[in-house]
Amino acid sequence: MNNRPEALEGASGQRWHDCPRTADRITVVLVFACILLFFIDALYTKHAYFAIEHIFGFYGVFGFVVCVGAVLVAGWLRFVVRRPENWYDEAGHD
Repeated sequence: MNNRPEALEGASGQRWHDCPRTADRITVVLVFACILLFFIDALYTKHAYFAIEHIFGFYGVFGFVVCVGAVLVAGWLRFVVRRPENWYDEAGHD
């Protein structure tokens, strides 16, 4: 098997992960997998500690909400911890 980088390039010189169609296909597969896993939640018996965990799709919705919350908090945190561009530059400290 030839694992050299030039062997992994297509006819146009692009690598497989640089092709826009590949990104679209990966997105479609991930969305399909998430939807499938969401509906599989109804097929097994839950042994939960809290009553809210028995709600259909709770873990999927909870994970999505927490992920969106983490992104929003990270965006806010960026403004809190941001430093000037020349923070480590000796000439920038007057």
